[in-house]
Amino acid sequence: MTKIIVVGGGAGGLELVTKLGRKLGRKGKAEIKLVDRNRTHLWKPLLHEVAAGAMDAGIDALSYRSHAHNHGFSFHLGSLSNIDRDAKTITLAAMLDESGKPMLSERTLEYDILVLAIGSVSNDFGTKGVSDNCIFLDRPQQAEHFHDELMNRFMQYGEGELSEDKVDIAIVGGGATGVELSAELYNAVEHLGAYGFKNLSSSCLRLTLVEAGPRILPALPDRIAATAQKELRELGVDVRTNTMVVEATDKGLVTKSGELIPATLMVWAAGIKAPDFLKDIGGLGNNRNNQLTVNTTLQTTRDENIYVIGDCAHCMQENGKAVPPRAQSAHQMASLAYRNIRAQLSNKPLKPYVYKDHGSLVNLSRYTTVGSLMGNLMRGTMMVEGLVARTVYVSLYRMHQVALHGYIRTGLMMLVGRINRLLRPRLKLH
Repeated sequence: MTKIIVVGGGAGGLELVTKLGRKLGRKGKAEIKLVDRNRTHLWKPLLHEVAAGAMDAGIDALSYRSHAHNHGFSFHLGSLSNIDRDAKTITLAAMLDESGKPMLSERTLEYDILVLAIGSVSNDFGTKGVSDNCIFLDRPQQAEHFHDELMNRFMQYGEGELSEDKVDIAIVGGGATGVELSAELYNAVEHLGAYGFKNLSSSCLRLTLVEAGPRILPALPDRIAATAQKELRELGVDVRTNTMVVEATDKGLVTKSGELIPATLMVWAAGIKAPDFLKDIGGLGNNRNNQLTVNTTLQTTRDENIYVIGDCAHCMQENGKAVPPRAQSAHQMASLAYRNIRAQLSNKPLKPYVYKDHGSLVNLSRYTTVGSLMGNLMRGTMMVEGLVARTVYVSLYRMHQVALHGYIRTGLMMLVGRINRLLRPRLKLH
């Protein structure tokens, strides 16, 4: 029986392994396995909501093991450490529990077809002090850590325990994550006062958004980026463009000009790269951001039995530009990889990947949503704001849920979500 392993249960990897499990695993046509170092899945574009407390990862996350049981594949907890292309095996590193004791020993899994969907991590570009003083938002655990720190700061402020006159937070990176988190933090502080946090209002938060480029949201048209920046400044965000951070200390961020931006809580959301362990793994080709080079069929250039999808794939388009690392790219790649794997198993021709840009949307919490719609939605580009943009933004997540659960279960989950709005606090408070 053909052995297919998907490493990485993110947006693309989980959609792909679900399709393979339904069509091949359930029917006994192939043995499908998913490998991930986490036990649960949460759509990465929602991590800023976990960080601010608008979403509870403990409730909203999807169990890999349960999902595997329901969709015809098996789940293996572990981190990829090596690929032996000659033996067609992957090695999973030994794992320790939370107390540092051995939990799982090193293991080896065999494959006939391997898919790497490992995603990306934040790129600090070697900036001094970032790894020690800033929080990244690559995984739910990091978002939850930020949320814990945030609740502590607000509690200290309410009790008069802070030495500063305000809660100082700095976010580096004016992309979607930094912009959306900024808005969510103001939404959070406005709600927390109703839950017993003393003296809290938007005026107690001093938030600085730092962007090295000339404007925030470089992936969006100028007018949309300007609208988002205007909204943030009206909320109270100090938006700093053309500002490069050269060091992070326990006092705040040091800019290239020598200015210190005070902050006791800092988030680094500037730039991404594939994880460092992918560099030279299995003798596969990489670019400078550790992404694995693939051809148009999403197979690696050095091994036709290894596919790479999502943020860790370096795939060139006909226009000479690389496919951008976005959720819609991962979704499209997962769909094509599924078709090409089935074609490869049937000795049929494989199809090339053509990236379709459907636009970009940025959600500024409950205040507004802005973005652009393009591609096959209409001719040219349409700028959208407000309720229309918010509706489309939410639909992107619903499409991901439909790919995993189908329409009926997704509808039921939407119903449960509405009920929970009445039963649960507006924010996670613990």
